[in-house]
Amino acid sequence: MRYIIQAFLLLFLTATAFAQNGFKVVPLGVKGGTMDGNLSAYMVAPAGSDAYVCLDAGTVSNGIARSIQEKAFNVSVETVLKQYIKGYLISHPHLDHISGMIINSVDDTVKQVYAMGHSIEVMKTHYFNWQSWPNLANDGPAPALNKYRYQLLAENAEVGLAGTEMAVQAFPLSHSKPYSSTAFLVRFRDAFILYFGDTGPDEVEQTDLMKRVWTVVAPLVKAGKLKGIFLEASYPNAQPDRHLYGHLTPKWLMQEFQTLASLAGKAHLKDLNVIVTHIKPTGNNEATIRKELTGANDLGLHLIFPEQGVPLYLK
Repeated sequence: MRYIIQAFLLLFLTATAFAQNGFKVVPLGVKGGTMDGNLSAYMVAPAGSDAYVCLDAGTVSNGIARSIQEKAFNVSVETVLKQYIKGYLISHPHLDHISGMIINSVDDTVKQVYAMGHSIEVMKTHYFNWQSWPNLANDGPAPALNKYRYQLLAENAEVGLAGTEMAVQAFPLSHSKPYSSTAFLVRFRDAFILYFGDTGPDEVEQTDLMKRVWTVVAPLVKAGKLKGIFLEASYPNAQPDRHLYGHLTPKWLMQEFQTLASLAGKAHLKDLNVIVTHIKPTGNNEATIRKELTGANDLGLHLIFPEQGVPLYLK
């Protein structure tokens, strides 16, 4: 009997450790462009925790309400907004990635807003400026109401995410030159997820910024520590390169993963969780992009097409 109890205890401890080494993701918005009420925003927390950060914030309260309908949470919208979301990571200041945070800021609680320099400057100058919206931040046109606290992220420097057990590294991306975006590498203990804001492929953007990110994360892929990658596919392959406007197609998404495979080894990418973000819901785009990605997936990636409010568990 004693050995049975010990065996059950070992299984329980193993399962608990496994669960605590992954992430829970609640998509508040998954579309790109014009889908008002369902724009890029992903709540992320360690599995078993209610201390989240929001990766972009195009949609907030509408997405929270949807997630409650989908049983991701059993509390009120107000509780999720004011207590569960501890801060925002903003990849770039386009409205489809920030408007939910702005609109909800009046009712929100004190939070950190993490971003690289360009994004913070745009928020200060164009949004929280008393003309577009009250200045609820800690910097910018007076009076600054000090509810949102800007935290500048420097490339490659890890920063703890206040109120959570997570930390983040930021990497610059190109989003149709000369405009910029950001990739976020979020860590919980020795587990990681990688989130790309909007970006074009290195070949089209004529940069090496994506390859620099792949070089950093390749050892994590080899070690099985990278639990998921969020990467956009805004347009089908028929979209001409000259009209990508700093976005990816299925062809370019898969070509970028070939770059990662060359650094980490093709075998290590099999079953890697890839969350496909920012699909523009125009015409038959969504069905076409799914078909094109699935048909080109010779690396064996685990392609995930997120749905608003439906939680994901990345282990």
